[in-house]
Amino acid sequence: MNNDAEAALEVIQSRGVLDQVEVAFVLGTGLGNMAEAVENPITIPYADLPGFPKLTISGHDGRLVIGKLEDTTVAFMQGRSHYYENGDSRAMASPLETLALLGVHTLILTASAGSTNSSFYPGAMMLVSDHIDFNGLNPLIGVASDGGFVSMTEAYDPRLARRLKRAVLRAGVTLHEGVYMWFAGPTFETPAEIKMARMLGADAVGMSIVPEVILAKRLALRVAAIAMLTNFGAGFQSGNPNHSQTREVAAQGAIGLKRLLRAFLRTKEEAWIGTKE
Repeated sequence: MNNDAEAALEVIQSRGVLDQVEVAFVLGTGLGNMAEAVENPITIPYADLPGFPKLTISGHDGRLVIGKLEDTTVAFMQGRSHYYENGDSRAMASPLETLALLGVHTLILTASAGSTNSSFYPGAMMLVSDHIDFNGLNPLIGVASDGGFVSMTEAYDPRLARRLKRAVLRAGVTLHEGVYMWFAGPTFETPAEIKMARMLGADAVGMSIVPEVILAKRLALRVAAIAMLTNFGAGFQSGNPNHSQTREVAAQGAIGLKRLLRAFLRTKEEAWIGTKE
């Protein structure tokens, strides 16, 4: 762990957070108001937390909210740093290390994304089953010694995926499942790039999630990711994405996502069944 994460932990504890945080959520563009349901919240601006990013994109409030939700101690990160803001794929390393120090074992990532699947319409949600790192960038490049050799098999925890699928029935929402392709941004993808993404098997494209999954796996966190599909990709199904549309559709879809995440917290973890040698 780095010094910034330890310093951020001290700030958080000084604000009255003493219990272990069990589940953390990273909220993407237009999804920040999901933290409003937290009971007795302790809210800390990122500016007060060493190592947390300075956000520059609208739709990201830049606050850490910790409290109770469905009898679970949770943390919501209202916004994230993107590679395109600073050219640093490790920008979320310190915040995630801070969450690990708080005791977080489960990380749920949310983000807006563009659909490249004709059956996945804007306004729907997609559970990420796997990803394609189109950029070739990796936040573990330069990590000392052997620390960068992290297995990405089952990067998206299958037990969390099954738990989310069970929660869908309680929440009364639809949750697709598919592959997410990461583009660096900040420009939206070209029609040719969307065509390529579809040919390579991507169901959605976006500008986040992947670096955080890689960093979280290095910290041995269990990860799930949900993409809020806000548009069709450029040139596909008449798609012509823009940031205003992303924020508007994400805000509308946040109602269903909020129901899903609350239902997820109410859904019990399935028992771990080990294999015998």
